[in-house]
Formats: sequence, structure tokens, C-alpha cells
Amino acid sequence: FFFPIPILAFCTARATMSDHENETFETAAAGASLTYPQQAGTIRKNAYIVINGKPCKVADVSTSKTGKHGHAKCHFVGIDIFTGKKYEDLTPSTHNCDVPNVFRTEYTLIDINDEGFVSLMLENGDTRDDLSLPTGTDDADKLAAELKVDFDEGKEILVTVTKAMDFEMISSKKIVAPKA
Repeated sequence: FFFPIPILAFCTARATMSDHENETFETAAAGASLTYPQQAGTIRKNAYIVINGKPCKVADVSTSKTGKHGHAKCHFVGIDIFTGKKYEDLTPSTHNCDVPNVFRTEYTLIDINDEGFVSLMLENGDTRDDLSLPTGTDDADKLAAELKVDFDEGKEILVTVTKAMDFEMISSKKIVAPKA
């Protein structure tokens, strides 16, 4: 069978650029990753590592010699930076481990409300009211009590907020100016 008219001539609907103008793309945190890979053999004491999905500060690292299966192993002991719990991990030294992106930001403490939420201000004047006083460990409870006492005494207080893996917590304080 021979058709003298090209088959393409029967196609009437064409996609144009304007058909796709309404597409939107959502991003979270400007594409920033919660973790990055690092070779296990290069991670040292006081660095950070993810163990069992928790951001931890490395308290101890020991490396074993290569065994009959050919890999040196790194034994990590880490302390969760938010809860203080101890975690352990054993990884071949040539494999990659997840390392959390840990950020610290200083804020001026403006207010502490009755529910334990704090109002914080950055140097540029921006405020945030979504954080509560630290809780969960003895050290965190002690810090929260100290913050309340110092705030009630009218002291100017700088707090450091530690953020890692989408979790934030007030981790330390500094008295800027005592009561006037």
C-alpha cells in the first residue's frame, strides 16, 4: 500500500512551550544535604559521624589491622549531640560513613514564656519563636534552669543553637551583660 500523503499531516495537536509554563519545582533548604560521605579511616576523635541515624560526636576511634577478609575496621564510639546517648559502630576503614552537617548559631535571648518556649533574636534583628528550652538530659535540664534564673535576674544572655539533621536545640549560653 502506498500513501502519497505523509502520515504526519494528520497530526493536528502540537505541544508548545506555553503548555508547560505552569510547572513548579519544590525544593527543601535550598538543596542542602543533611549529611555528606567521608571515608571511615579519615574520621578522627571529636569529629562528627552518623551512627544508627543519630548525629554523634566521636568520643573514641580504634582501627584494627587487616584480617583474613582483607579490610581494616574502624570501631567508633559516639555520643549523640542532642541526647548524650552512647552509640557504637564498626565499619571497614575504606567504606564511606555519613557525617552530619552541624551548624551553630548565636541568638540573643529575648523572652521565655510559661510553656517553656523562647524568643530569640539574630544580630540582624530577625526573631524566631519556635524553639523550646532544652530538655531530655541532666545537662539540658540544668541549662534550662540556669537560663530561667539568669533571665529572671534581667541578665543579657546569648544562646548557641546547634542544628543537625533537621533537629535544633539550645546547647549553651553566655552572659553578655550582668544586671544593670
